[in-house]
Amino acid sequence: MIRFEDVTKRYPDGTTAVDGLSFEVAEGELVTLVGPSGCGKTTTMMMVNRLIEPTSGRIVVDGEDVASVDPVRLRRRIGYVIQQVGLFPHRTVLDNTATVPALIGWKRSRARERAAELLDLVGLDPAQFGPRYPDQLSGGQRQRVGVARALAADPPVLLMDEPFGAVDPVVRAQLQDEFLRMQAAVRKTVLLVTHDIEEAVRLGDRIAVYGEGRIEQYDTPGAVLGSPATPYVASFVGADRGLKRLSVTEIEPGDLEQPPVARLDQPAGRAAAELRAQGARWAVVLDDEGELHGWVGVDDLAADGAVGAHARRMKAWVPVGAPLKQAFGVMLQHDAGWVAVLDGARFLGVLTPAKLHEALRRSVDADALGVPRDEVPFDSVADA
Repeated sequence: MIRFEDVTKRYPDGTTAVDGLSFEVAEGELVTLVGPSGCGKTTTMMMVNRLIEPTSGRIVVDGEDVASVDPVRLRRRIGYVIQQVGLFPHRTVLDNTATVPALIGWKRSRARERAAELLDLVGLDPAQFGPRYPDQLSGGQRQRVGVARALAADPPVLLMDEPFGAVDPVVRAQLQDEFLRMQAAVRKTVLLVTHDIEEAVRLGDRIAVYGEGRIEQYDTPGAVLGSPATPYVASFVGADRGLKRLSVTEIEPGDLEQPPVARLDQPAGRAAAELRAQGARWAVVLDDEGELHGWVGVDDLAADGAVGAHARRMKAWVPVGAPLKQAFGVMLQHDAGWVAVLDGARFLGVLTPAKLHEALRRSVDADALGVPRDEVPFDSVADA
């Protein structure tokens, strides 16, 4: 969808902003450009919609050299979101959102209908927020309107220049969550500039790590964190890159252990005897469909009745496919030695700290070897 072919931008004073960039962004892919101030990442993005012209090389969008396209027409086909948002203060939120469709000739009713759909998509009720003006919104709300406006004409490409940088950390995390949800629905091809490696890792399908005008590494978040290509990349992503990688490594069924199980309708005394025979002090409680109903201690089963009458609520659980970071957070929150992993309501197993570490190590090696995680051998200290 977007291809850079040996692109260089050199200014008259001799400053080289970017030097010989060559990389591709696939259709529907979200690529984050990350690096320190002045490294060329914003210049890279602004050359796509010709706000900055390259000195040499070619940029191709959807098979077309952008240099051959009228700049105004090109920009109306590419969504653009900036940190300062840039809403028109004298226009309502609905009319701000409908700006580009109106410019390219849509009927006013159609443009406003599309604007209402997009406001709803970014989590703003159009009936409530559409009639307001920008100064009646919070910073986070204005940022959402900026994203909606960029999407209003349904552009195939979206350029975002530090779109969440002007809000506090809590709102920023909420906007990132909302954007990921929206991107899963619309699947635009996105270039997103950030100086924050945490944001780059959380949002990007791939990351371009910039040095001085060059890309030092272009790969998946997991590969950048697990196998930095250069000492510069290792330094930039930080010594805690293993912790950062927890946020991009998903829980897989092969990561789980199978604990003792007691059935929901099983007589308590019989269940207690079976668990003691296994040397178990507790068990997860499942029904006949394998759905989780909590957990129970062996000593809780001394009373009469079925196991279900003694089951306790399971607070420490996560869905399969959740990042390891989420599971680790749940363990800490509930002071738990493991978390249950569910597929819907169906119980799959438990993730322990040892298995979490193993999953992280396997994912690093899997990226390095180019194989699935379950094909990677693992030797732990406990096995020695």
